[in-house]
Amino acid sequence: MKTVAQLLEGKRHGVLSISPDANVYDALKLMAEREVGALVVLQGERLEGIFSERDYARKVILHGKTSRETLVREIMTSRVVCVVPEQTVDQCMALMTDKRVRHLPVLDQNRVVGVVSIGDVVKEVISEQRFVIEQLELYIHS
Repeated sequence: MKTVAQLLEGKRHGVLSISPDANVYDALKLMAEREVGALVVLQGERLEGIFSERDYARKVILHGKTSRETLVREIMTSRVVCVVPEQTVDQCMALMTDKRVRHLPVLDQNRVVGVVSIGDVVKEVISEQRFVIEQLELYIHS
């Protein structure tokens, strides 16, 4: 099974982040442009939180706030579940399931080096299962 470090090697872009003092509109615009569902919230290089589409839907829209007047820090998730590069994809899947999160920032010596999404994890699990099935079929037919 692949590690988080190996999974990050295949991703198309690095860490997408936003300042906690940015407004939610700018965060949503960046997410739409880059086609991602979450951004890490960094103050300098320090992880402050994570901002996701779920945060927006539950903390802005449902409370009648506006995205241009609300700051990311007001609605971000500040208790962030993280992983390290040495962890496996299976460990990520278990953590995401247990904690009910869709994005895991990857920390290497307290520095954010990437983000693993549920889509990344599911794609890798399916790829691994497909490989095992192919190997079993070859074994059966030989």
